Amino acid sequence: QVHLVESGGGLVQAGDSLRLSCAASGRTFSTYTMGWFRQAPGKEREFVATISGNGGNIYYTDSVQGRFSISRDNAKTTVYLQMNRLKPEDTAVYYCAADRVASSWAVQTDRLSYDYWGPGTQVTVSS
Repeated sequence: QVHLVESGGGLVQAGDSLRLSCAASGRTFSTYTMGWFRQAPGKEREFVATISGNGGNIYYTDSVQGRFSISRDNAKTTVYLQMNRLKPEDTAVYYCAADRVASSWAVQTDRLSYDYWGPGTQVTVSS
């Protein structure tokens, strides 16, 4: 069982930066692939970024490539999402998720594969 809690959301202007954090409970954090997803009003939840259990494999959706950076600190059982050059279209509730996998190198973009989810944190980017 993994309990996830996101923090760091807020209201910013276009071009600003935010750093989201996701604190996880449990002693086996490094065995989970972690992902960030987001959901805007009236839209489906979409993949943003994922990082493997050992932190050595990372993948982003095209719309955030070069602006967002995912990282993790397994000692602190926390995953981060650094968001730079934010745009109004980045406005959404951001969720972190954990996927128990067999390989420490695995990444996952499919939200249906994730086992645990946080409650989300709101990010609003004004123009």
